[in-house]
Amino acid sequence: MESTLNDLKNRRSIRSYKPEQIKEEELQKILEAGTYAPTGMGKQSPKIVAVQDKETRDLLSRLNAKYFPGASEGMDPFYGAPTVLVVLASKERPTCVEDGSLVMGNLMNAAYAVGVGSCWIHRAREVFDSPEGKELLGKWGIEGDYIGVGHCILGYPEGDAPAAKPRKDDYVVYVR
Repeated sequence: MESTLNDLKNRRSIRSYKPEQIKEEELQKILEAGTYAPTGMGKQSPKIVAVQDKETRDLLSRLNAKYFPGASEGMDPFYGAPTVLVVLASKERPTCVEDGSLVMGNLMNAAYAVGVGSCWIHRAREVFDSPEGKELLGKWGIEGDYIGVGHCILGYPEGDAPAAKPRKDDYVVYVR
């Protein structure tokens, strides 16, 4: 139990990655953890699309940058991470955002537990609401009405992880 608590306290968002791809066994453990995230009524509405193909990864990066305010030409919102896990959730479920968010949390915590860096990259909603994003979903065989919840980028950190910021004093309010 202490190991899990330490992982939860020490995981940090990584924004600089080595170019080498993560190991298949690490990817599978991370993906499995994502599939065990709690979902509303246990309906498992999310889908995880694991992207390791460089061409598709780079396309996702370009699409994401289109929705990044003030993005410069050639900017990579994925910070060079070689793997992108796209988390989608069915709009048919009223808990789609919450379900997808819990999957994202599990993915990032599992990544840390197996020695892989991660970061939640926003703008998945905009990307997959766009005609290009909908075209990708069709190409991937994903049918239905899905919302993009997040991009979980994965890779081996380049350098040290940032230190945790002190927790604010009024983070927890007790009502006893």
